[in-house]
Amino acid sequence: MRGSVADPARVTSRAIDRYALAHDASHFLLIPQAVVVAQDAEEVGRLMRSSAAHGVPLTLRSGGTSLSGQAITDGILVDVRRNFTRVEVLDGGARVRVQPGVTVRALNARLARFGRKFGPDPASEIACTIGGVIANNSSGMACGTVDNAYQTLESLLIVLPSGTVIDTAEVDADARLRALEPVLHAGLVRLAARVRQNPASVAVIRHQFSMKNTMGYGLNSFLDFERPVDMLAHLIVGSEGTLGFVAEAVFRTVPLKTYAATALLVFDDLLAANSALPALVDTGAATVELMDALSLQVGQSGADAPAQLRDLRIDKHAALLLEYQGESAAELEQFATAGRGLLARLPLDAATALSTDAAARAALWHLRKGLYATVAGARPPGTVALLEDVVVPVDALAGTCETLIGLFGKYSYENSVIFGHAKDGNVHFMLTDTFVGEESLSRFGAFTEDLVELVLGAGGSLKAEHGTGRVMAPFVRRQYGDELYRVMREVKNLCDPGGLLNPGVLLSDDPNAHVTSIKSSPPVEAEVDSCVECGYCEPVCPSRNVTLTPRQRIVTRRAIAQAELDGDTALVAELEKDSVYESVQTCAVDGMCQTACPVQINTGSLVKRLREQDNTRIEKALWAQAATHWGVVTRGAAAALSVVDRVPIGLLAAPNAAARAVFGTDRVPLYSDELPRGGASRRRPAPTGAPDAVYLPACVGTMFGPVDGSPGIQASFEDLCERAGITLLVPTEIDGLCCGTPWSSKGLADGLSRMQERTVAALLATTRGGELPVVCDASSCTEGLLQSIAQTPSGAALTIVDAVEFVATRVLPGLPPHERIASLSLHPTCSSTRLGTNGHLAEVAAEVAESIRVPEDWGCCAFAGDRGMLHPELTESATRVQAQQVRDAGSEAHASCNRTCELGMTRATGQEYQHVLELLAAATRPGETPAR
Repeated sequence: MRGSVADPARVTSRAIDRYALAHDASHFLLIPQAVVVAQDAEEVGRLMRSSAAHGVPLTLRSGGTSLSGQAITDGILVDVRRNFTRVEVLDGGARVRVQPGVTVRALNARLARFGRKFGPDPASEIACTIGGVIANNSSGMACGTVDNAYQTLESLLIVLPSGTVIDTAEVDADARLRALEPVLHAGLVRLAARVRQNPASVAVIRHQFSMKNTMGYGLNSFLDFERPVDMLAHLIVGSEGTLGFVAEAVFRTVPLKTYAATALLVFDDLLAANSALPALVDTGAATVELMDALSLQVGQSGADAPAQLRDLRIDKHAALLLEYQGESAAELEQFATAGRGLLARLPLDAATALSTDAAARAALWHLRKGLYATVAGARPPGTVALLEDVVVPVDALAGTCETLIGLFGKYSYENSVIFGHAKDGNVHFMLTDTFVGEESLSRFGAFTEDLVELVLGAGGSLKAEHGTGRVMAPFVRRQYGDELYRVMREVKNLCDPGGLLNPGVLLSDDPNAHVTSIKSSPPVEAEVDSCVECGYCEPVCPSRNVTLTPRQRIVTRRAIAQAELDGDTALVAELEKDSVYESVQTCAVDGMCQTACPVQINTGSLVKRLREQDNTRIEKALWAQAATHWGVVTRGAAAALSVVDRVPIGLLAAPNAAARAVFGTDRVPLYSDELPRGGASRRRPAPTGAPDAVYLPACVGTMFGPVDGSPGIQASFEDLCERAGITLLVPTEIDGLCCGTPWSSKGLADGLSRMQERTVAALLATTRGGELPVVCDASSCTEGLLQSIAQTPSGAALTIVDAVEFVATRVLPGLPPHERIASLSLHPTCSSTRLGTNGHLAEVAAEVAESIRVPEDWGCCAFAGDRGMLHPELTESATRVQAQQVRDAGSEAHASCNRTCELGMTRATGQEYQHVLELLAAATRPGETPAR
């Protein structure tokens, strides 16, 4: 395999790489022999040829959000996410060319400016990639069978297992296929004739694909297209990586409907809800989401449950979450008018109304989307969450759901909620169990047999959206019959004669494939035990392309725990050794993973505890003393930076590198020339008038001075407040106070506790017991303060506000007219995102510049206090794409809201970043023009 790639280092057999990449979102687990990060389509072709030559199975993997086990292997696992991320918007957004490693969310972000979006709308859009959407023919809540991947596909760039590359967009694509792959071309012609000449086959195919259906291969391709190359392209859709690799695809896009009205319809039972479906669909409903009685009970238990549910005595009730969407207010109103007329006639348990209010709509969607998180997050430690989906004709939906609920009871599956896309007859349900041992697996096998009989008996499909994978591969023959199953087998043999591309997926003659290779989930830690391995965290993780992601850190912990149970001491030792750097040292502990996690896991909290275990007694003692003498430490750091700022960088490099080599890269920072001179003291005299707020300037302003020509964030914020008539009080002991983040991020509990107690006590005294708000001027420090008061009982009385929010709400309304610069590149931070202040950040930035540019691939810069100085490769990887977008934008100024993040982005882009409030103060200061 190493000979198939340009850089052999991209082929690895290290245990930590194999175990970290082994897991997808399904309940299956296979450990690959090696992992390869492919660079381009040609490399994938060479890898597939090598796979065939050596008889080693090969599986392609992108986002790893698959739920049916189609992204795992015990052969060679090829990562086609990392280096396949190009997007090209065509024809003003009407079409788009995209590579397989791009997430649906990222693609839609590119299309939004054109008023367009990608057709498929899977719930996993934050993490699932276009490669997976094509491989599974993904759909979603609104797209149905009209705008899925199959229907909106225009062309593919396909790499076949032989290494042949076919671009189906080329005029001579069919002739090229015939010339390069004559057996395949002739076989497709023969199979198309065979299918078309068999009325029974045609009838089965038409029926199956009139519904959402991802069971087996898309045999409708033989009926829908004339050219073999087009048949092949559409057979590839939904083939789950078993026929070839899609290196690039062109899709037709659909209109972005930004106007919406939503309502929750509660019925007495499933039958009443089901009976209302045809009429609701006829009114033009975009989505109609079903929730059964148990789903409503789960939702009712939440503190933010909709008012309709709070006092409802739920028995056999069912609900439909209804939404109308439009490209304009007028179009939405047209649909809503029809909907209101129908709602008045439906037998609802309580009256309801369509709402266009964003908060109300968000609460209703939280009810629906939070079901999975609530149930999965509450499952007992050591159990696995298995999410399944089926589809039946809409008129059979209620009866199917009622029988399914009976099966849950028969096989002792508790808390198995049913929810899904009612207008498509497509429902999801979740089972939680260990799936370990003969009793559990036999019970699951028997349940699956009853499920198959139920769904096929109703004329449905065993897989609507999630792909056949391994979980339903043994039942493809039963759903389609012997003749069409043989056709599918021939399709596989024509494309992949060796049968080495993702074997065991989609087609399997092993009747027990669905109860084989089930992953174990040994109890480890709270964060680990809650994880469902969905992968939603991965796109927002700044270390995803340099070491591990949150999911991978968690599954590595599970692998260690399982190896300990198995007595495999060698594997434990190897995983623990490599985890020090890969998992612990290069985690930015920024908490962004929690913003994407459906069960609210902050993997950073886990990493902090692991760092605490690794800290030496000397380190703990030194940092505890630093907490006691923080003013001395920060002034000393500032003085040191001011001294080295005068020394040529070349004279510092050698001793700095030597110190890092001796004491470790996780202890000695790397000095780089974007670091500024030291800052000034934070102390200020007490104001003469009564204070309106207590100001806690961040200590990073003392350690790291401002950009040349700026007075810095503290002076700028004070200036803005003075001109707004707001009096600030800085605590007298300010130089010794800190939010606690330096200790928290390093897992230094003793020093953290000391600093939290001192800072909270000082703030309570200065705010008169919490009467005044506390304002902080660095977003990460604001977040740190909030964490400190949450962990200190006496801190509950305090109100903490970030300076950006404070200025947006208290200062901006009174600003005089002023000149704005033309453009500003803005970097929101992980903390401003977690604080929910990015809206305020945008408001302030809009007062600085006419055009605000946030990179489309914005993300955490991973400077993370000193983490970017200790491990600069982390920041370099995290910012690589967005930094280029910033450089391409060519903005007049560059801003953020946290000093260390400003340093990180300065290093990444070569442009000076400063606090947005510094720019605002300069832009609005009488007699001055904005900095350019």
